[in-house]
Amino acid sequence: MAERSSTGLLTMMLEPTPALAMTLPAEVREKLAELELELSEGDITQKGYEKKRGKLLAPYIPQIQGVDPSLQIDNRIQASSQVALQGSKSNKSRAANTRDERFRSDLHTEAVQAALAKYKERKMPMPSKRRSVLVQSSVEACTPPDTSSASEDEGSLRRQGRLTTSTPYQGHSHPAVEHWFNRVIQGSSTSSSASSTSSHPGGRSVTTTNTTAHAALNVNAAATALADLMAHTQLDNHSAPPDVTGLSERSSHHAERPHVASVRGVSRGFNHHTSVMETADGCEWRGEGSLTLIDGVPVNSRVSNKIQQLLNTLKRPKRPPLREFFVDDFEELLDVQQPDPNQPKPEGQQMCPLEGEPLGVVTNWPPSLPAALQRWGTTQPKSPCLTALDNAGKPVYTLTYGKLWTRSQKLAYTLLNKLSSRNEPLLVPGDRVALVFPNNDPVMFMVAFYGCLLAELVPVPIEVPLTRKDAGSQQIGFLLGSCGVTLALTTDACQKGLPKAQTGEVATFKGWPRLLWFVTDGKHVVKPPKDWHPPIREASNDIAYIEYKTSKEGSTMGITVSHSAMLAHCHALTQACGYTEGETITNVLDFKREAGLWHGVLTSVMNRMHVISIPYSLMKVNPLSWIMKVHTYKARVAVVKSRDMHWSLLAQRDQRDISLSSLRMLIVADGANPWSISSCDAFLNVFQSRGLRPEVICPCASSSEAMTVAIRRPPEMGVPPPGKAVLSMGGLSHGVIRVDTEEKLSVLTVQDVGQVMPGALVCVVRAEGIPYLCQTDEVGEICVSSGSTGVAYYGLPGMTKNIFETVPVTPSGIPISGRPFTRTSLLGFVGPDSLVFVVGKMDGLMVVSGRRHNADDVVATALAVEPMKFVYRGRIAVFSVSVLHDERIVVVAEQRPDASEEDSFQWMSRVLQAIDSIHQVGVYCLALVPANTLPKAPLGGIHISETKQRFLEGALHPCNVLMCPHTCVTNLPKPRQKQPEVGPASMIVGNLVAGKRIAQACGRDLGQLEDNDQFLYIQDVLQWRAQATPDHPLFLVLNAKGTVSSSASCLQLHKRAERVAAALMGRLNTGDHVALVYPPGIDLIATFYGCLYAGCVPVTVRPPHPQNLATTLPTVKMIVEVSKSVCILTTQAITKLLKSKEAAAAVDIKSWPTVLDTDDLPRKKSPQMYKPPTPEMLAYLDFSVSTTGILAGVKMSHAATSALCRSIKLQCELYPSRQIAICLDPYCGLGFALWCLCSVYSGHQSILVPPLELESNASLWLAAVSQYKVRVTFCSYSVMEMCTKGLGSQTEALRLRNVNLSCVRTCMVVAEERPRIALTQSFSKIFKDLGLSPRAVSTTFGCRVNVAICLQPNRLGKLAEQGTAGPDPTTVFVDMRALRHDRVRLVERGSPHSLPLMESGKILPGVKVIIANTETKGPLGDSHLGEIWVSSPHNATGYYTVYGEEALHADHFNTKLSFGDTQTVWARTGYLGFLRRTELTDASGERHDALYVVGSLDETLELRGMRYHPIDIETSVIRSHKSIAECAVFTWTNLLVVVVELEGSEQEALDLVALVTNVVLEEHYLIVGVVVVVDPGVIPINSRGEKQRMHLRDGFLADQLDPIYVAYNM
Repeated sequence: MAERSSTGLLTMMLEPTPALAMTLPAEVREKLAELELELSEGDITQKGYEKKRGKLLAPYIPQIQGVDPSLQIDNRIQASSQVALQGSKSNKSRAANTRDERFRSDLHTEAVQAALAKYKERKMPMPSKRRSVLVQSSVEACTPPDTSSASEDEGSLRRQGRLTTSTPYQGHSHPAVEHWFNRVIQGSSTSSSASSTSSHPGGRSVTTTNTTAHAALNVNAAATALADLMAHTQLDNHSAPPDVTGLSERSSHHAERPHVASVRGVSRGFNHHTSVMETADGCEWRGEGSLTLIDGVPVNSRVSNKIQQLLNTLKRPKRPPLREFFVDDFEELLDVQQPDPNQPKPEGQQMCPLEGEPLGVVTNWPPSLPAALQRWGTTQPKSPCLTALDNAGKPVYTLTYGKLWTRSQKLAYTLLNKLSSRNEPLLVPGDRVALVFPNNDPVMFMVAFYGCLLAELVPVPIEVPLTRKDAGSQQIGFLLGSCGVTLALTTDACQKGLPKAQTGEVATFKGWPRLLWFVTDGKHVVKPPKDWHPPIREASNDIAYIEYKTSKEGSTMGITVSHSAMLAHCHALTQACGYTEGETITNVLDFKREAGLWHGVLTSVMNRMHVISIPYSLMKVNPLSWIMKVHTYKARVAVVKSRDMHWSLLAQRDQRDISLSSLRMLIVADGANPWSISSCDAFLNVFQSRGLRPEVICPCASSSEAMTVAIRRPPEMGVPPPGKAVLSMGGLSHGVIRVDTEEKLSVLTVQDVGQVMPGALVCVVRAEGIPYLCQTDEVGEICVSSGSTGVAYYGLPGMTKNIFETVPVTPSGIPISGRPFTRTSLLGFVGPDSLVFVVGKMDGLMVVSGRRHNADDVVATALAVEPMKFVYRGRIAVFSVSVLHDERIVVVAEQRPDASEEDSFQWMSRVLQAIDSIHQVGVYCLALVPANTLPKAPLGGIHISETKQRFLEGALHPCNVLMCPHTCVTNLPKPRQKQPEVGPASMIVGNLVAGKRIAQACGRDLGQLEDNDQFLYIQDVLQWRAQATPDHPLFLVLNAKGTVSSSASCLQLHKRAERVAAALMGRLNTGDHVALVYPPGIDLIATFYGCLYAGCVPVTVRPPHPQNLATTLPTVKMIVEVSKSVCILTTQAITKLLKSKEAAAAVDIKSWPTVLDTDDLPRKKSPQMYKPPTPEMLAYLDFSVSTTGILAGVKMSHAATSALCRSIKLQCELYPSRQIAICLDPYCGLGFALWCLCSVYSGHQSILVPPLELESNASLWLAAVSQYKVRVTFCSYSVMEMCTKGLGSQTEALRLRNVNLSCVRTCMVVAEERPRIALTQSFSKIFKDLGLSPRAVSTTFGCRVNVAICLQPNRLGKLAEQGTAGPDPTTVFVDMRALRHDRVRLVERGSPHSLPLMESGKILPGVKVIIANTETKGPLGDSHLGEIWVSSPHNATGYYTVYGEEALHADHFNTKLSFGDTQTVWARTGYLGFLRRTELTDASGERHDALYVVGSLDETLELRGMRYHPIDIETSVIRSHKSIAECAVFTWTNLLVVVVELEGSEQEALDLVALVTNVVLEEHYLIVGVVVVVDPGVIPINSRGEKQRMHLRDGFLADQLDPIYVAYNM
């Protein structure tokens, strides 16, 4: 809300200055007023207005030769009322309907416009929202329209070194002239104080005599004229004539308006050229985003356009440049903002404490406030005390002093004598009592307040609670509780309106103590007996009343005020304001606290004054009401806030016949607010013609703790003239006062708040740390020592000591006075003439990278960006939140319901630019919320701390958000530079010297062969079993009901396979590839063996989903084509599906190879089995889509197939007598091996549970495990997730169905990723109730090059004792920051940035693992992060692809170390991990080597030179808000894109943007580029439950996600 004349074009309105206005004849003044009105109603143009006005005023202004009179007027006027003036300005019309100067003078707007002019060209990508008004937002729609008064693109001068200013009027003054000009304007005064305060309306200059002021004036005007002339000469000499076609009507006469604003920053027009930028993916981006291929993805969608705009926006350099800073090899250091060596430092003398005039001695001054009431109540009973008004402005009731006295007595007597609990009086003197009175009932409040004082009870006035969940109401409850309040006084009407419980009693509000409610205007108030008199004592140091105050954090404190302080404050106010007996005063403020209470309830009674109390509700209906009452009652004093002055301006046209001439003091209670000055000026402008004298406006500064700190005295007291200071914002942000000279855009104009209170001693101390006295040109916290301040925070001794008992010290540490001081929480300084200036409040202080900014000032700037169309005035909250070790500024405003998305977004982007220009600080987040949704403070206004709380909890529900982390987060760690790698030899030597062992491990030996191990081919094993144990059951397939849908014994399987082989042999050649497209079941297994019998190579393919052909069928087609399958075997139903109309829409169905339906094959035996000539022959192809979206088929030879089965058999101890349950997909990887191969090889019985069936019956798998008493079971993460989510709350029901999992020894999760600890732990925890052993769940690890590297069968009981078991899987905690640098650092559990990693399982027999450096391909030491390489007989033999990239991938399957053991052939898994030797021993007595998988190399994100694993970022994001169901991240052109699934109402979508950005910054030091909020289920997941992040990326870029909201962070 600041009031900033943020241009250097300072504060002066064009209206005549008070001094000049007083000398104009009445008729001229009337004509001027008429002109003003014509202009405001639009009957005359600005130009015409200025011309006529110039003519009217010309005779009264001394002429300067040869200068246009209208021009002199401006300068003359401005200089006379503002010595520190930097230039003149054209003044915009003050049309009544656009009146909104409450928070700014026109200047501010102008500064803002000038600032925005610089940014015209920037395009920001607009967030896209579902159901947005425009389906496709064009890029152009995002350019803020040019709002400067002229287009300066074409006419902008671009000369080297000459151009010192660039203004919207194309006036460029010469540097030398400007320098001289500034000196002249300073009034050639040497003291800086003279230039900071303006001359008095009476014409007396501050430091010099009147003549000097006049001389300075004339010189000033001449200088301006000269500057103007120079500007134009220069223009004509050096450049093409300016293009004036773009000028608006009001500025087209630019020759008349000198304008010396220097606009900082680049000369404009520099980003017209299409920018060409190299992106991370090595393609060029041109202009707006043409069709470009990146990674083979065609990019031509509005998403990529927007991303491009975002990149273009981000290419601009950040403002404070990153410093070089030290990076310890092991630590990412956040950049610590070093203080700028050039920042301004205070240079003044040490300030001297300022003493107010002594408190005068008044004869017969009452000894206490109750004594005053007694005096007036008995001697002047008919005298009016208080008049209350209704909402129509009619007086409802006038309370006389007699009535106040008798009614307070009655109440006092009743409270002390008539209320009892258990025969004890309820209240004793000194007890605290809550006063709960509405703002439109001052009479009852006053009676209650004085009733309490007479009864010696302590009143605690609070707001009326409206609902049970009022903003801040809980805190009020804590206050009442800590004060021990048991009774609340209220009126009958108010009591009826309070929320009630079912019993009919007043509800207990959240956090409140139990209260008894007593109605003060009811029949229970009784007349005291004749002999009862209230005790009237002298004012003591006992507590008189407690005033509540809400702190910046939202906590509520009670400030205790003693009787003596209350009396002293009344005395001081009476003296400072010159109050006399019987005066009339109008009060618009809240009478319960602060100035409203001090003037309207306490001091008024002291002086027998008559208060006209104007309720807030009446002001809302008729903002002029207070002015009308001043007129009607001929009030001498009015107590208002700048808001009330502003509101009355909006309605001024209705009132022609009011007069404010009776006012001798207009007390502006929030005069300490920097923006009150504009309201005062604008108000004076309008009402001066209605009898308002300029000198009666008296701003004052106060705080709840120190009460009134300073007030401008009424003119009759002979005080120095009021002052204004134009201060550099830059200086203020460093805490020093600099009268602004060159920073034209960012200045703050402040007015003084008068002199120190009588009897007070004031000093200014450093706001942080030890309270050292400030220097004279330093801003600090104002402290007061006097008998009239608050005494303490009730019940908070520690805080009381800090605030109420501060001891200011000199720089050498000596206390300046024996008296303790009270901190006022006002930031300011003492100006010339001992005038006090306030520039902000501690509550609104935001310290961003060491610089201080004031929330009010930021609000003012936001409001100067023509807000009327988009947001509500006065409904803007600014606060800071701490993210990544610094404060970040957040601006929240209420959006008007009729504002369109585009408009609001434009307004937002311009607010950002304005704040950036004027305050030189970036805004972290700007949010717009729907009208009326911000939490309200009791009397209008916004409850800031509650708003901040909601923002941080994600409960603000904005309708528009713009985050700018890129611009304002400048303390990120330095991007990592890769160190040159150490050579191999020195590496070995290093490891030897350090005693490090090379990180390698292996499973146990394969041991001697058993009877079925002599078979080289798996199909031979099946034939052997069909003869040896024909009826042994191998497979049971369960359906969703849990019943067996099909089964197969050894012989049955063999027979079915033979039939398939017979069908194929005639048709196909040996070695042909055959696609098997079957649902999970026996058919799939039988046809697999049928293919082997016929010598064909089977390829298992997941069948298309009938409901989702469009996405699933192309994958089937692709695998069939890539695998070069010549035939498809499938069921009848799927055959129909493949050739259906729906299929034709998705793929070309004519190009399918032969499709064979195997449902009804003839019972025919194949002539003879095919025998492969060598075990190295291809047995089958294993196709799967990797998480990075790459379809890769691997070749499995017969030898590898048998070796795989054998290794699993040994690890899991599988024998024909065992039963295992498998809930996995049978199409690839270990899932395929367990379904199709292992049972046949080892002879155990497999109970097959298709995961798809769990969708209709979540308990199917666990019920089967329990029913068959299975000891070993396999599942995937997606199955585990389905069970935890679907059955979490149903364990009781399952137990009743006799589901018992105590039989399970091992439950292995089959995965190709880092173990998901959180999921496995919650699964174990949930099903512990059903008997699942906590040690049973373990993980496995496999990948494309080797589907089974680790399996962890946990043995419990006997087997473990026989020594075949491995140790339990271990968990370690590593430092996530070290991990980004490819290092492993083990830390304690719970330490910051720690990440738990669980060992992936025990390495299989015959498998060797080593950790190799990804770049040098050298072996690494124990606990070093590198790529996991594997060597084993069951490695796949290579990729089978059609893309001809064999060379590229050859080294995946056969690669050798660059040094060390250079003979062994390894396969590269593509996963990062490390080996760590543990203290545990395995079966053979060796120390156990644990393998930890960190993540896939392909998945990792390289950002800022560091390596991130998506899962880590995703885990943080999911934790950040309860409504985030799932999250996936990927990068696009170096931007981090975060996609979150929202499980909740769509109005929460925008809450997530800030929370996601915050958490990723805090925990990962990364700035999120784009936040995409989508519906649950949008993030694609493969059969293993892994996120398909690349598919998601492609969908996002092709605009196929139908997101709820997309936010582009700036």
